Amino acid sequence: MENSENQKFDYVIVGGGTAGLSSALYAARGGLSVLVLDSAGAGGQALQITELENYPGVFPAVDGVAFIMNMQHQAEQFGARIVQAAVSSIDKQGDVFVVRTAKSSYEAKCLCIATGAVHSTLGVPGEKELAGRGVSYCATCDGPFFRNKKIVVVGGGDSACSEAVYLSALSKDVTIIHRRDSFRAQQAVVDKMLACGVKPVFDAVVKSINGGNKVESVTIENVKTGGQSQIEADAVFIFVGMLPKTDLVDNLKKDKGGYIITDEDMQTSVPGLFAAGDVRSKTFRQIVTAASDGAVAAHSACEKIRNA
Repeated sequence: MENSENQKFDYVIVGGGTAGLSSALYAARGGLSVLVLDSAGAGGQALQITELENYPGVFPAVDGVAFIMNMQHQAEQFGARIVQAAVSSIDKQGDVFVVRTAKSSYEAKCLCIATGAVHSTLGVPGEKELAGRGVSYCATCDGPFFRNKKIVVVGGGDSACSEAVYLSALSKDVTIIHRRDSFRAQQAVVDKMLACGVKPVFDAVVKSINGGNKVESVTIENVKTGGQSQIEADAVFIFVGMLPKTDLVDNLKKDKGGYIITDEDMQTSVPGLFAAGDVRSKTFRQIVTAASDGAVAAHSACEKIRNA
C-alpha cells in the first residue's frame, strides 16, 4: 500500500523485474534507503519462465515465479521497500529526482529505470482481431490451452526457440517460422528445439493470421521467391523482438532501437539516473545480465551518494 505523503529515499527504482530487484538488493545491502515501484508488483518477464536452467548457481532448474519470489524476499530482508504502483511522472529538481504516482510523491538522490520491454507485434491482418483467440505472446500463459493442437511459432531468437521447446511438450505439431535462413538463437537452444521435433520454416514471413472466431491458419510468404502458402494452425505464438518501455524518460539518449544508452556504470545521459535490464542498450538480454546490470547500477548509486 502507498502512503499519501511525500517520502524521501536515497534510491528509487522504477521496475520490479530481475534488474530492479537485483539493484534493490545490492543498494539496500549497501546501506541505502531503497524503494521499488512497479504497476504490477515484483516479477517482470521472469514470471513467464517455466524452467530457469541457465542462471549460474541455480540448479536444478526453478520456475520464474519461485525465482522472483525469492529475489523479492531477499531484497526486502535487506531493507528494500517494494510498492505496487504505476509511476505517472519523473522529474529532476536540482539534484533531486521526484517520482509521482497517483497517490504519492517520492524524492530520491539517485534513480534507476528498470522498466523492461514489451513484445513487438507483427502488425498483420488477423493478429489484433484474433488476440486471445489463438494469437498469443506468452507460451506458458496460453500454451496449455492448445495441447495436442496445431501450433505455429513466429521468430528466430532465444525467446522464440525456447518457447517452441516448451510448446513441443504440449503438442507434437509445432512449426516455427523465421524470416532468415538460420536461427539467431544460441546454438544450444536451437539444438534442443530441433531435437524436440519442432519443424522449421526458413526464409518466410507471416502475411496474415486467418480465422473467424479463432485462429484457423497462417498465410506465409517466401522472402526469396515471393510465393505464398498456408499453414493450418490452432494457435500462433509470436516472439519477434521487444519494445523498450521508455515513456517516462523520453528525453534520455537512446540507440536506434529505442533502448536507453548508458556507460559501463549504468549511468544514463542524466547524472544520477541509471538504467538496468531489458530497457538498456546492450547486445545480450538474459536474466543473468539483468541481475548484473541492477547490481552495477546499485553500486554506482552508492558511490555517487557517498561521494556527494
